Amino acid sequence: MSFDPDASPVNPLPPIVVALALIIVAIELVFQAGSAGLAGGPEATGWRISALETYGFREPLFNWMVENRQFRWQFTYGILTYPFVNYSFTGVVFSVVFILALGKMVGEIFSSLAFLLVFFGASIVGALAYGLVWDTSIVLFGAMPGAYGLIGAYSFLLWTNLAGTGNNPLRAFTLISLLMGLQLVWGLLFAGSLGWVADLAGFVTGFGLSFVVSPGGWHQLVRKIRQR
Repeated sequence: MSFDPDASPVNPLPPIVVALALIIVAIELVFQAGSAGLAGGPEATGWRISALETYGFREPLFNWMVENRQFRWQFTYGILTYPFVNYSFTGVVFSVVFILALGKMVGEIFSSLAFLLVFFGASIVGALAYGLVWDTSIVLFGAMPGAYGLIGAYSFLLWTNLAGTGNNPLRAFTLISLLMGLQLVWGLLFAGSLGWVADLAGFVTGFGLSFVVSPGGWHQLVRKIRQR
């Protein structure tokens, strides 16, 4: 057995994962500095609320475009920007922990582009599902739908590995079943948020996209179709 004395005791995270997490944290630090009076003056205390209203995903605006069959960019860009604004520091912590943990496992196998496609694809579809299911003025915000997309990609990797080794592939869905179960219990006890629809849609999107963007994923999909 060889030993490298210069080896890092911690496996480094993929740069794209670190970059995404740092952007979310940096935006939150700006909000924290403003609310603490360290930057921006008195009006800085309203930075977070203003950002949520401007850059969050607003279902009424989405619904207006659907009903009137009109596209307005000012009503649409929130579908891309809402993962970067959060209501609280706690929300950022949860999102970043998920992104770093799942992003490490996914990002070490997927390319940087594939990682971004999963995260933003899940975020976009999550917002669309939120807008289609709910009729609400509550703004959708935070990176959790994108993080659930990473859970979907991770579940895909487990699913292919378990199926390839002759084990029960349904075990790959243990994590998402646990998380959705916790959300259900939390919602029943404390009237949880409506964001679970976006989270679930993000998971399904991440899992589905992995058939195409994972290394060899498209060939695996074609092979499975031919076998049927």
